[in-house]
Amino acid sequence: MRILSKIISIIFHPMLMPTLGIFLIFQAGTHLSYLSPDSKRIIYLAVFISTCIMPLSLLPLFLQLKIIKSFQMEAAKERLFPVFVTGVFYFLGYVLLKKMGVPSLLENFILSSIVAVFIAVTITYFWKISMHMIAIGGVSAVLLALTLRYQVDLTIWLSLIVIISGITASSRLHLGAHNPLQVYLGYFVGFSIVFSSFWL
Repeated sequence: MRILSKIISIIFHPMLMPTLGIFLIFQAGTHLSYLSPDSKRIIYLAVFISTCIMPLSLLPLFLQLKIIKSFQMEAAKERLFPVFVTGVFYFLGYVLLKKMGVPSLLENFILSSIVAVFIAVTITYFWKISMHMIAIGGVSAVLLALTLRYQVDLTIWLSLIVIISGITASSRLHLGAHNPLQVYLGYFVGFSIVFSSFWL
């Protein structure tokens, strides 16, 4: 179970969630579904590089400089600088997407993700919160917001993301990475930030 929990934590890693969110937005059946394949590929590439590849590429350096003790970053204080740097890369990705002239819905998703990251940094300064659940909570919020705003049927995707959220939460708890409150609050923070951004 511990090995399975680690695999699940990797598959649904927070840095992969922005790319998953973009994928789900494209699959939602809104006007964005009709973007050309080339446009989608460029957007995927920009998001994946800025929110996953670039932040991950610096982790070995942080480990060498002893900013972190391990890639798991079990102590809350270890996460502060890496998560802050991740937020900076998210912002650079947002600037790039804005210059590319992508639809405002995509801009809004990345911008709300940036807000979630920096709120996570603030909370982490005082208390350890689940980054996994913040990220997947944000993806869940995207699906519900699209359903309500565009009146599209995303029942299957919503059901899947709820199941994935539960599995991920259970995995984090099984690994002892967080207590239940840190998991539940993480999901609430991620969900509320992204969901409210679609309506404000």
